Amino acid sequence: MRSALHLSRLALASAALALSAGAVAQPAPAASAPSPVVDGIAAVVDKSVITWSELQAATRQAERELAQQNIQRPDPVVLQRQVLQRLIRERLEDQEASRLGIRVTDEQVDQAIATIAQRNRITPQDMRKQIESQGTSWDDYRVVLRRDVMLDRVRQRTVDGAIVITDNEIDAFLKEQEARRGSAGSPRGAAPTAVGGAPTSLALAQILVRVPEGSTPDQVAALRKKADDLLARVRGGEDFAALAASSSDGPEALQGGAMGERAADGWPDLFLNATANVQAGQVSEVIQSGNGFHIVRVVSRSGGSSNASAAPAPGAPQGPTGPADGTPMPVTQTHARHILIKTSAVMSDEQARQRLEQVRQRIVQGGESFADLARRYSNDASAPQGGELGWLSPGQTVPDFERAMDALPPDGISEPIQSQFGWHLIQVIERRTQDMADEYRRMQARQALFERRAGPAFEEFLDQLQDRAYIDNRLERRERLEQSL
Repeated sequence: MRSALHLSRLALASAALALSAGAVAQPAPAASAPSPVVDGIAAVVDKSVITWSELQAATRQAERELAQQNIQRPDPVVLQRQVLQRLIRERLEDQEASRLGIRVTDEQVDQAIATIAQRNRITPQDMRKQIESQGTSWDDYRVVLRRDVMLDRVRQRTVDGAIVITDNEIDAFLKEQEARRGSAGSPRGAAPTAVGGAPTSLALAQILVRVPEGSTPDQVAALRKKADDLLARVRGGEDFAALAASSSDGPEALQGGAMGERAADGWPDLFLNATANVQAGQVSEVIQSGNGFHIVRVVSRSGGSSNASAAPAPGAPQGPTGPADGTPMPVTQTHARHILIKTSAVMSDEQARQRLEQVRQRIVQGGESFADLARRYSNDASAPQGGELGWLSPGQTVPDFERAMDALPPDGISEPIQSQFGWHLIQVIERRTQDMADEYRRMQARQALFERRAGPAFEEFLDQLQDRAYIDNRLERRERLEQSL
């Protein structure tokens, strides 16, 4: 299972990665893997190749991870097939990041480490000691973290903007929370609340039988039968983690299906509803989503806050905790505008910074309107409104943006500053002190609803990438050929 210090991808998901914090151990005895393919290529993914040596190295790493987690190693052929599927998925993710012009710098990795350390209430130095004490080198940890940050930024650019949480949905969510708190008692095992009451964390694992886009009804029926058979094997006493490692199509398969632990309200509705009356250690019925068929295991339920290891979602509430019982909560708000230049394959970081520097000079020295230039140059959705962001509370923007904004006086204009979204120029218009108790509750509710949707939406996006890509899985082709002989 991943360390509590890992950067999680939502959510949503989000969530599972290729290397767990405790997964680098002494090498286990190597399995007898199949002989290498003649041409040295295991798979072609669009214009990229995965070589046999890459597959062999990743398979040995997967063996070490499974041994570290005490998960039974699948048959060598099955393990190699699972590892290659993971490498294909990672190659598609890398290609999408490249297409979007996303590049994660060492400074951004350092910022993610600082954020995770702060949320775990330790120093970055102590965090490093804890990671290394689990058998993972600091360099390996930074590699994993860099990938997490990259995937967060891909998700931000591809799906986050399409997730809209309405005021009516927030009202309904808060009403549901009030009803739960006011009830005399919920059924044993019912999904607990994490907003407006004592937070409860939920750890889940899954086996996913993926349904490719465009599958025929007969193919869907066959995949449903596969999921039903896997559920029967779990309920018949087979080890869930071992079955996930050998049979799941989910990205967390080689972690035994473990999706991590988070506040209960941070899980998608699909998983919450499926596990509402499932005891810890037990599994749900087969449930269907846009990705396929899921079998969800409740690993644990626990009271109190879950480990807040995730870096903040972009634009999501990041502020300090506060009361949920109506107690006054005075907060200093900032009324601001900004101009955003996004980086891409044709707009480098340096070009974006220089363009904003030129825009700043036109405002400061030439007297041009910040709002007019925002309408002309900003890549943000706020451009038609002159870059208007309205009144911002602490935590409503990402840390880099907030630090630069807080350092400005009213009417001040920042130097170009970088965040995971691109490069910004910020203008502070005015500040005020406001009671934010009710807004804080709504902000928490909005974030919980966002997290429920962002992970599944991103996984669906990645599945669509895979369905539409050109993939020549030569290992799979060779297996079919051998079976036919």
